[in-house]
Amino acid sequence: MRNVIRFAARPGPWKRGPVLAALGLLLGLLMLLHAQVPDAWGLGSLVETFLPWFGLCVPVLLAGALWRRSASAVVALLLPALVWLSLFGGVLGNTSHSGGDLTVVSHNVGAGNPDPVGAAHDLAASRADLLALVEITPQAEATYDKELATAYPHHEVRGTVGLWSKLPLSDTRTVDVAMQGMAGPLAAHLSAEERKPTPRALRATVTTDRGPLAVYVAHLGSVRLMPRGGYRTEQRDAGAQALAEAVAAERNERVVLLGDLNGTMDDRAFDGLTSQLRSAQDAAGEGFGFSWPATFPVARIDQILVRGVQPKSSWVLPATGSDHLPVAAGISW
Repeated sequence: MRNVIRFAARPGPWKRGPVLAALGLLLGLLMLLHAQVPDAWGLGSLVETFLPWFGLCVPVLLAGALWRRSASAVVALLLPALVWLSLFGGVLGNTSHSGGDLTVVSHNVGAGNPDPVGAAHDLAASRADLLALVEITPQAEATYDKELATAYPHHEVRGTVGLWSKLPLSDTRTVDVAMQGMAGPLAAHLSAEERKPTPRALRATVTTDRGPLAVYVAHLGSVRLMPRGGYRTEQRDAGAQALAEAVAAERNERVVLLGDLNGTMDDRAFDGLTSQLRSAQDAAGEGFGFSWPATFPVARIDQILVRGVQPKSSWVLPATGSDHLPVAAGISW
């Protein structure tokens, strides 16, 4: 009789696991309304940078719901599951196509790269038509010049960014991305004199058999997670705005933006760019195309963005000794 009373007194499956159900609903609302998360101390940017990874919470909470035999928690988890699929379900398939008129590669070669010669050879082996390199130290610039000269007879360098091309380049100029001076990993490899403000973005015209193509190469400011200051993104955000203004003023209909933007395209800081350009990875890639850190990539902060051309394919190249992986894309007219 006691056992019968105990069994009858147990909460039903719809009353079990209220905490798990609440967590599931909160997770779904966080992903659904991520753009409404206040950006105080960079919280909004931090959430959006790692937004795809919030999906891992769903199976964890589901395991807890099944263990608790909580029907309410299982139903509540439908919200975050559906929101995640609506946001990122498209990347689960392969949208790439063969062919392409032009292959481009973007790579943060790493100021501390112990083997720039090997990195140059690996990049040349990709047979890309355009190579955009950022975080080039003055010491390594001569190495890249020498090792890439045969495959890429045309190149331009401004400050710590450069473009190597198989096709002629013209109208190259520096683009101001609001950098106040060197900071982050690159600064550790520069002298005090070299840490002074130096170009971190350029714009060049590439002559193709289909007409001119405007190419931008950029390395925006680093972000920092500070115990007291939060997720510091001010310099990166200012650079993103300046770059968006430069692209908006670009007269050429065909534009490719390459570089380390130190942020994912889910981050609200890049709304000015994503409203004008589309991500090659989102349009024609397989998976998320994470590029950083090279040892265990968790975010795609190295970007290939286009306007006026059609992304045909997008992929990530093997490691080169840098803390970033190179990213590549095939584009067509």
